[in-house]
Amino acid sequence: MAEQLLELHPDRFLGTTPESTAIAREIYAATRELPIISPHGHTDAAWFADNRPFSNATELLLVPDHYVLRMLYSQGFDLSSLGVESLTGDEIAAPRAAWRLFAANYHLFLGTPCRIWLDHVFHEVFGLDIVLNEDSADHYYAHIEGALQMAEYLPRAILDRFAVERIATTEGALDPLLSHQRLHREGLGERILSTFRPDDVVDPDRIDFAANVAALGELTGEDTQTWAGYLQALRSRREFFKSLGVRASDHGHPSAATADLDVATCERLLRRCLSGEATSEERELFRAQMLTEMASMSLDDGLVMQLHPGSVRNHNSYLHRTFGPDKGADIPCAIDFVNGLRPLLDRVGNDPRLTLILFTLDESTYARELAPLAGHYPCLKLGPPWWFHDSPEGMLRFRQQTTETAGFYNTVGFNDDTRALLSIPARHDLARRMDARFLADWVAQHRLTLEQASGIAIDLAYGLAKRAYGFDRGRI
Repeated sequence: MAEQLLELHPDRFLGTTPESTAIAREIYAATRELPIISPHGHTDAAWFADNRPFSNATELLLVPDHYVLRMLYSQGFDLSSLGVESLTGDEIAAPRAAWRLFAANYHLFLGTPCRIWLDHVFHEVFGLDIVLNEDSADHYYAHIEGALQMAEYLPRAILDRFAVERIATTEGALDPLLSHQRLHREGLGERILSTFRPDDVVDPDRIDFAANVAALGELTGEDTQTWAGYLQALRSRREFFKSLGVRASDHGHPSAATADLDVATCERLLRRCLSGEATSEERELFRAQMLTEMASMSLDDGLVMQLHPGSVRNHNSYLHRTFGPDKGADIPCAIDFVNGLRPLLDRVGNDPRLTLILFTLDESTYARELAPLAGHYPCLKLGPPWWFHDSPEGMLRFRQQTTETAGFYNTVGFNDDTRALLSIPARHDLARRMDARFLADWVAQHRLTLEQASGIAIDLAYGLAKRAYGFDRGRI
């Protein structure tokens, strides 16, 4: 196979005509060097606490990346051949062999955002100048392995290199946050912070729900078998997270359903969910009530609330049984925000102390539901296009469908929501380019001046996220 040069055009994604591209180039220049605010993601806090070298290309870039895994699995490759450990202890491919398989099939990612991010990582982070393929696989592997032993590729150095001003990880309610405690003691707790994710103790569909709620009681000294004790235990854990600088909670519910039930009904639902006797409808109602309870707690402790509904997680039962969760088998589904959120909004939606950021995988709701809701309720903000829609086209569709009703300033700019540390600068760069392209079209139509568009672009890239998550002020 002939060697192909890996080149990233300086005007990539900025436009399709000379006029709009030239305008977009100026807008992008205003944001290109801005620091990165990464307020919600899934990187490993231990990376930054330990600050040890990453091991090799496979363990860093292939095995943890569900975007990569799902594409290769769709083409018939078993995850064991990609170096992913199974729950059954089956033999897995050695890291170099897995990398070679990935490299030989890298062409499958053409046209996907995954290819955009990876090419950016290869070229901009590691300085590689040929395309990854079967012939260059070993060169890539050796080059990356060697680079990872250098001081400038240590996790904290990567944050410095790409001007990551703030980065948040995500931990469950029972997590002791040992890595974050170390970071806090070292003075890094305001730069590298956690996010409170209570799904493990509020979702009765989890097989470990009852055990987790019992553990919550032991951890907090509260009687979590009662409704009052259960809520107090959750408040206690939120305060513990907040003591380490946490600014936000995150909720990965399957729907946007909320409820506002009386105490007796809540008590009965909790008992049924803990006993395992609750019906699917009762379990959904319990989750719905807990979203409203979490919003109420945010009024008191100031945590920004993030809701990520609309994904049927671990849709592939075989893959879930064999390899566990988060292996690329999550599938989007339809969501009803208007009716689902109404009980919560009736209770707390007009209180200025609440910030609720909405994400979705259901693009059909952008113009019909999300933009009108965020364009009215003071507590609501729109998160960026997420997961499957974190792509050039997805970003444009989001702006096209939400801006006329919600404007720019009822959104929170961009966050990357990633497990892959090195993709963070790539994702933010792409978002800044796509916003520059969208705004350039409006400048070309004389809907905005270049000065207005550049100011909006700066806010979308930096200012809105900083304000939405409270990073523009002291600790909450």
